[in-house]
Amino acid sequence: MKINRLFQVSTLVAAILLVGACKKEASRSTGWEYNNSKNGGFEVRPFSDQMTGPGLVFIEGGTFAMGSTQDDVMFEWNNSPRRVTVSSFYMDETEVSNLYYLEYLYWLNRVYATDYPAVYRKALPDTLVWRDKLAYNEPMVEYYFRHPAYRNYPVVGVTWVQANDYCQWRTDRVNEMLLVKRGILSLDPAQKNENNFNTEAYLAGQYEGLVAKALPDLNPNGTGTRKVRMEDGILLPKYRLPTEAEWEYAALGLVGNTLYERVVERKNYPWNGNYVRTNESRYYGSFMDNFKRGKGDYMGVAGNLNDGSDIPASCGSYFPNDYGLYNMAGNVSEWVLDVYRPLNSFEVSDLRPFRGNVFKTAVRNATGAIEEKDSLGHIKYRDVTTAESVNRKNYRKADNINYLDGDFASNIENSVWKEGGGKDSSGTNLMYELGVSSLVSDHARVYKGGNWKDQAYYLSPGTRRYLDENDASDAIGFRCAMTRVGGSIAGK
Repeated sequence: MKINRLFQVSTLVAAILLVGACKKEASRSTGWEYNNSKNGGFEVRPFSDQMTGPGLVFIEGGTFAMGSTQDDVMFEWNNSPRRVTVSSFYMDETEVSNLYYLEYLYWLNRVYATDYPAVYRKALPDTLVWRDKLAYNEPMVEYYFRHPAYRNYPVVGVTWVQANDYCQWRTDRVNEMLLVKRGILSLDPAQKNENNFNTEAYLAGQYEGLVAKALPDLNPNGTGTRKVRMEDGILLPKYRLPTEAEWEYAALGLVGNTLYERVVERKNYPWNGNYVRTNESRYYGSFMDNFKRGKGDYMGVAGNLNDGSDIPASCGSYFPNDYGLYNMAGNVSEWVLDVYRPLNSFEVSDLRPFRGNVFKTAVRNATGAIEEKDSLGHIKYRDVTTAESVNRKNYRKADNINYLDGDFASNIENSVWKEGGGKDSSGTNLMYELGVSSLVSDHARVYKGGNWKDQAYYLSPGTRRYLDENDASDAIGFRCAMTRVGGSIAGK
């Protein structure tokens, strides 16, 4: 009897679940069923939460005091503390390594080398950054980037522009693999020139690929099958460089110092305390990251080396911070997205602060459709025009790099600062006397964090420096970030 009753209950539960599963969701706005071809076929695919892309770590956002947390020994006064909020986002666990960058170069060579060899050459890191007039660094020039002994070391000699190009390429490779794993596309190693997977070109209907199994199209006026859309939630947002605020927030790792919204210990470095050595009993006295202890001391004395690395160390060396990020203090400094301005304290938003916006839009043809992709397979973009922005309240032009920092509209000395009256229309050269008393320009980009040849001062996440976006260094690398879409708390 008990067995029969149990069977009856189980059958009833299964039937209820089956009915619930078969019942289609309907719009609470119109009452019309979703995913029903009989009533028009508007589709709503299941989506729970953004997946974490390859190599990334989730960084839960929040408010923090961005800026210097110790004495400004360089007397630059370019980063006064101010409270801002950073939205949740994702960041690479480590710097981009030589191996990852070699993978990128191999792909460029395979796809473009025959007809566009300049694409590959443009992406090559500058290995000559290792040369020093009074040091023997030729082995580094020859071996650091390509020898397998250094394959997991951070790539250096990469400009800000090259780092951004890598981010774009990585976006496309990750999204292509997601479609392959879903069985929507088949692998296509024969991609050449413009016939390569590009996320934006695919979404614009300008790339087909080797279709394995297209999604069913519930539109009764459609063809019966369709491509993936952004609304399906399958494709990830773009990989990109982190903003300065994101990088600094992630480096501090205050998530490990917070008790009920109270930061219980102030940090000078990505770890607790004001010292560069750990007090953990198992590793007592070990250095927390790779930096220069003093003049001529890059790794300590033989038999008892301090950080053990005279040059960059392998990615993932030393101790991670409370977000699980490695080398946010030393090893190599890292490019971030922002344009550098010396007075960047209060002339930025207090939510997701960033200086460097140049608003763009896809180029369209006479019919309003997106213009055919370029010879490399990328969608073409242009700056928005003043005419397109004339009725907007939130911006009036494309280039907003100099907003509240020397541009004509926000300058109090309009009698001196005539629009277009300087060497450039933005007013940057007039503001900073580029080439006379400053190297600041609209192409000066911020890089953050200390590196293997820095002393301890630069290990503080609040320090900031800059370099032209087309220059490279043996001490600057990068890591990628990704925007978090949806809720700020993962899984909710």
